[in-house]
Amino acid sequence: MSGRVVLVLLLSLYLTVASVQSQGSSQDAFIIQYLERRLSQMEERMNQCEQKTVSVTQKTYDLSSEIRGYLSTLSVLRSEVQSQVDGVSVRVDQVERELEYLENKIPTQTNIEMEETLLEQQIKAAEVDQLKQKAKIKVVKDCSIALSQIKSLKIVKKAGDTYGSWFKDPSEGSAKVYMLSGIRNNTLLEYVSLHSFTESTTTTPVKVVQLPFHWQGTGQVVYNGFLYYHKADTPNQILKVDLLNGTVVDSTLLPGAGRLPVYNLNPNTYLDLAVDELGLWVIHADPEYGGNLVITKLDKGSLAVEYTWDTQCRSHDAEGAFLICGTLYVVYNTRYGGRSTIQCLYDIHDTIHSDENPVIFFPKRYTSHSSIHYHPGDKQLYAWDDGYQTIYKVETRRNDQLTAE
Repeated sequence: MSGRVVLVLLLSLYLTVASVQSQGSSQDAFIIQYLERRLSQMEERMNQCEQKTVSVTQKTYDLSSEIRGYLSTLSVLRSEVQSQVDGVSVRVDQVERELEYLENKIPTQTNIEMEETLLEQQIKAAEVDQLKQKAKIKVVKDCSIALSQIKSLKIVKKAGDTYGSWFKDPSEGSAKVYMLSGIRNNTLLEYVSLHSFTESTTTTPVKVVQLPFHWQGTGQVVYNGFLYYHKADTPNQILKVDLLNGTVVDSTLLPGAGRLPVYNLNPNTYLDLAVDELGLWVIHADPEYGGNLVITKLDKGSLAVEYTWDTQCRSHDAEGAFLICGTLYVVYNTRYGGRSTIQCLYDIHDTIHSDENPVIFFPKRYTSHSSIHYHPGDKQLYAWDDGYQTIYKVETRRNDQLTAE
């Protein structure tokens, strides 16, 4: 714009000088016309330049906005990749631990050229070791009892959500009661006793434990002061949390689990943990076996898998299950609610069979359970029944069919 002003000033000066002089000559008129034409051309070019400048500025702004969008997307992708890397790191650590465990169990034999007969002997020895490992679970304790009936029903209280779980720590000498309300949360309530749990205005304060990660479903258990649960947003990761300080002390990924809800009528639970006279268990459904239930014995200390059994009990129309002395009892109902029944069982000792036992009925209460936990010391079932915390007394009988090995 400054060039335009200069030209205007020059033109004015020229016209002033020309006015002082005579009317001017034809040559002067020609020069004035020439200057006016040049000035018009320059103004037109200046306008075009301004239009191009505005266009370039707009394009630069649009490009900057697009780049900012890309940077935001890149930041989100970076977070997702970091989360996946962290998950892979946890899995790698677990695999390394399991490999170390297997290396300790199975000595490596390097630099040995094994003949075919020797290899066959080792395969047979490995099969024998596997059978011994399975039998070891049987002989740890005298577990020659079976469920005969569910005797009575007691509604303790009504608290929390429609879905949830509550139970006692089955370890010897513990009277503590635990409550986890909902299918996804990170808050656990701890009561010093059942009496404290049932009191509406207890003098003993309730301990609130904030867990480091959310749980999923209603398949949690407390054993020897540790909480075992399915970590939310993972298909099959089990955490072991110390309730004294609320920290994770161990975790494991259960192979093959987490692809189906363990019970068809309880679709939010993918891993159901249980405790009986023999220790810690996990119940899950496997699509490779037609959706039937699978039970896995875990080492409560290291969470290592001790053995896995495929059962013939279906997950369809199941609402829960529990174990007594290594026997799985599966509870069935209808999607509309009704009287719960035990219609299928699986005994790891292969001494009790479903077709040899009648259907066992729960006391009449026409609703559906979201969780059922057996307490081996009390010989009771702690169930969550549509928001009601319920206790069932069970009666067992000696199973004379068990044979000592």
